[in-house]
This record gives sequence, C-alpha cells and structure tokens, in this order.
Amino acid sequence: MTDEDVALVRASLTVVTPHVSELAAHFYSILFSRYPQVRDLFPAELDVQRERLVRALLRIVELVDDPDNLVAFCSRLGRGHRKFGTQSSHYPAVGECLLQALSHFAGPAWHPALATAWQRAYTAAADVMVRAAEEDARSRPAVWDAHIVGHVHRGHGIAEITVRPHQPYPFVAGQYVSIETPWAPRQWRQYSPANAPRPNSELTFHVRAVREGKVSNALVHHARPGDPVRLGPPEGDMVLRPTRQRDLLFVAGGTGLAPIRALIEEVAQGSIGDAREVSLFIGARTANELYGLDDMLRMSQRYHWLRVRAAVSDERIPGLEGTLPEVLAEFGPWYRHEAYLCGPPQMLSGAVHALRRHGVPPRHIHYDPWDTPVLTAPLGPPPPDEEDDQL
Repeated sequence: MTDEDVALVRASLTVVTPHVSELAAHFYSILFSRYPQVRDLFPAELDVQRERLVRALLRIVELVDDPDNLVAFCSRLGRGHRKFGTQSSHYPAVGECLLQALSHFAGPAWHPALATAWQRAYTAAADVMVRAAEEDARSRPAVWDAHIVGHVHRGHGIAEITVRPHQPYPFVAGQYVSIETPWAPRQWRQYSPANAPRPNSELTFHVRAVREGKVSNALVHHARPGDPVRLGPPEGDMVLRPTRQRDLLFVAGGTGLAPIRALIEEVAQGSIGDAREVSLFIGARTANELYGLDDMLRMSQRYHWLRVRAAVSDERIPGLEGTLPEVLAEFGPWYRHEAYLCGPPQMLSGAVHALRRHGVPPRHIHYDPWDTPVLTAPLGPPPPDEEDDQL
C-alpha cells in the first residue's frame, strides 16, 4: 500500500467509526444473503462475532503501515480461523461484502481511490491469512476431537474438567485452548490448561460459569464424563522463558490460577533450569473465593523453592488483607524477577502497573490479554529499556 492508501483508509475509518455496530450487522446481512452457504460456519447468535469483526478490522487499520506486525496479526487470525472451517475461497466473498458495507456507511465520502485503497488493504491481510492457514495445515489438524474424562465441582460456580484428545495434543504450559461444546455449536471459548503436558495428552481446565455464558454454563452444569468436545490449536505467549539468573514471580486471580499452576508444574519438572526461588500470589475479594489456594499450599510443601501468599481485597483478615498490587508492593522488590500474570482485567492491569512502578522492565512481565487474546495480544516483546540494560 502507498502512503496515500494508508491515509485514505484511516481517514475513512473516522467516518464509519460512529456506525461500527451497524456496519458489522450490515456486513453479515449482505454476506449471508449473497453467500448463504457460509452461514453454517457461524454461530446462531452473532453478537460476539460482530464485535470481533469490528475489533479485527480496527486493528488491521491500526497496523496497515506496519508490515511486520500486520503479518504477525493476520497470521494469527488465519491460523485461528481454520477451526471455524474457513477456506481460502471464502476470503474474496468476505472482502466483497466488507467493502460494500464500508461504502454504505461512508456515504458521500466513498470514492474510487478510497475503494482501491480498501481493496489493497483487505487483499494484503487476506493473502497473509490464507498463507498462514495453508502452512499451519501442513503440520497439524484444524481441530482435535476429545471427550470429557473427569468433572469435579469446586464451588463458587467453578468446575475442574479433564478432557482426553483422541490424538496427541502438543501444547506448552501457560498457553490457552479454544473449546467448542455440543451445547453451543460454533461458539468457541478460550480456557487455559491447569497442567503441564502429560504423556496421555489429557488437559485439565478450570471453568467458571459466567452469567449468560452458554459455553461456560454448559461445561460447569451440564457436561459429564463421556461427553464430546472439540479443541482448537493451542495459542498464547505466556510461556516460561529459559532463565538461570532470575527468580520467578507468579500472580493469579480467579481461574487465572490455571495457567499459573501449569507453569509452576513445569518448573517442578525442571524444564527451565535452576530457579532460585518461585513466589506465587493469589488474589480474591473474600477468603471464600481464594480458589485453589489449598492445592498450591500443598504443592509448596512438596517444593521448598515455592512460596505461596494470598491477598483478600474486600474482607478484613489479618495477614491477608489488601489488593494484589498492594501486597506485591509490600513483599517486593521484584525488579530481578521474571513475572507471569493471569486474572481478571482490573487485577491484571493493577498488578502490571504495580510491578512497573517498582522497577520491573516490561520485557520481564508476561501475560495474555483476558478477552479474545488473538485480537488484543502484543505482537512482539517491547524493546529493552535503559533500566533493563542496567540489571
């Protein structure tokens, strides 16, 4: 794309941005009208799908003059779309309908040069997605069939669910997995295994039933051993970095403990060398919500290098009172640690800011965004800063 193309695309986006919700709905209406055969690729209810379309479109425009990160982002999308059944032949149809929707909401601002610029932007993104999908197909399946082999209620709307894929499922501790259930066809939701890889490829997930969450409620309240599920490919960048020089800090809230537990299990297996000390902080609003604390305390009794502490924000309990950012500040410093975090957005944001304020460089703070990581995750590590170079 030329500089003029980039300027035109970005300028036009300011015109259609006030109408993005209507644009997404209009796009799907055109797509299903002109190409009814693709309707079965999508869930019955499109609310989440419409939002993701808009977010993906906005990010592509954000990266349109950043080729390296645009390729990284579109490659992730292309690989991820394989589990939906997307074929290379679908992309021209999507592009045609997307440009039609954009022209409708741009109104008089739409002109031939702008149409050409958008066509180039979409073609560039689609070509990357197709190539990434084709390359991915040469090394692994689009989905893995599996069935539930264990289902245990842990209270507070949380179930521990173990599934066994029907063929080997390679992943790395700390990654997350998309799951589709028979109760909500074509609705994929991300959950993180709470275990490091096992020889039999079994994965244990910690699932909390959320209000109006069809997938989570089905898994917690209706699923039973023997029920089928489908798994998408593993994704995510919150994996252990090889280090013999830095201690490890883990921070978890709610079911965000699952990938943190998997990472600690991997440390216990000795796969990253000799960590001198591992500190785990678990946060909750009340003591009753300190999910998984007993399990991690038992683990700390087995491994002398693991220290476990809890923080309760909404209840006065001597020794536990405080938010995670407050407790992290109290027990620091952490500037010589490699930090891994997972939890609700507010907790995650507060903990990241607390660590940054206390001198932890960004490149040593690792987490995947809580909501739809493929749309929001950083595309590359931040560059080393002066503070980091001095360590």
